[in-house]
Amino acid sequence: MIPGIFNMGHVKLHIPGPVEVSEKTFRAFCSPMIGHRGQGFKDLYARIQPQLQQLLYTKQLVYISTSSAWGVMEGALRNLVSKKVLNCMCGAFSDKWFDVSQRCGKAAEALQVPWGSPIRAEDIDRKLATGQFDALTLIHNETSTGVMSPLAEIAALKQKYPDVMFIVDSVSSMSAVPIKFDELGIDVLLAGTQKAFALPPGTAVFACSPAAIAKAAQAKDRGYYFDIIEFQKNAEQSMTPSTPSIGHVYALASKLEDIFDEGLEARFARHRQTNQMTRDWASRNGFNLFPEPGHESITLTCVSNGARPGGRTVDVAKLQKLVKDQGFLIDGGYGKIKGTTFRISNMGDETEASMQPLFAALDSALKQV
Repeated sequence: MIPGIFNMGHVKLHIPGPVEVSEKTFRAFCSPMIGHRGQGFKDLYARIQPQLQQLLYTKQLVYISTSSAWGVMEGALRNLVSKKVLNCMCGAFSDKWFDVSQRCGKAAEALQVPWGSPIRAEDIDRKLATGQFDALTLIHNETSTGVMSPLAEIAALKQKYPDVMFIVDSVSSMSAVPIKFDELGIDVLLAGTQKAFALPPGTAVFACSPAAIAKAAQAKDRGYYFDIIEFQKNAEQSMTPSTPSIGHVYALASKLEDIFDEGLEARFARHRQTNQMTRDWASRNGFNLFPEPGHESITLTCVSNGARPGGRTVDVAKLQKLVKDQGFLIDGGYGKIKGTTFRISNMGDETEASMQPLFAALDSALKQV
């Protein structure tokens, strides 16, 4: 944190988002303002564009939206659904996408699996085989349940259903695990900045396939603010359709510098390491995990506290308070599994060294619950 400003009484965030923001990133965020239609902003956007493309493994332009990720999620529906959308639902946020589809006036169908289970390719295949759908939505890493669905297996269905728009929320996985946009054949890939990017909330990053751009061009009611065609036209000029949060773009440039200084493979490995440390802490203290084995998130750990048979249970609210009193904030579970689970984030800038004090605080708290 920036000395004298952000460190006074600060409680370190280990919730699933927003996560901790480094002093370096905050200083970049506070860079002097520039005009968003001037050459300075164009140069800034043009400078980070190749890094964004490398991060997403794509040749497509990567767009910056001044919104939460939900703005782009809703925009994708408005741009790309003309017939019917299949909403893959495995937790609170993926379940919400079905509601948003209906609120946007789109014909939608739910592919619902129990919370804690992943979305499986064979279930999607059965639905798409009906020929009813021209789009599907998938949350890669469902933060409410700590489940990571098998993206590559699901994306392989694009070869069988090339005309179905494949819209993927990677809000809590982008930059923490490799997601090869072009190779997978995804049509829209999006993320907010407040999770694995470890930036302040308020901006989204996304990419669209040539097929998505072509389909959006045919949509008559796609609106303006999240119009994919407007994003593409402006990105070609290193601009955004509407006034951007310039501080976020400076912060993103700083973060991309950090990411590539560390190296992508090292960054991915660090997330795997800190995640395994968290799982090991849970196991060592007698807890089970909530997700089905083999489908656990890499960026957060959803610990069962009675939501699964067996395993230890504690007073989660008391555990949270005791940990917070020591300077750390964990999450007490979300939606219908609040209290019967709790969640611990390892995403962003966390390292083995930065996670150890959290585990010490948790160990101390467990002696009192």
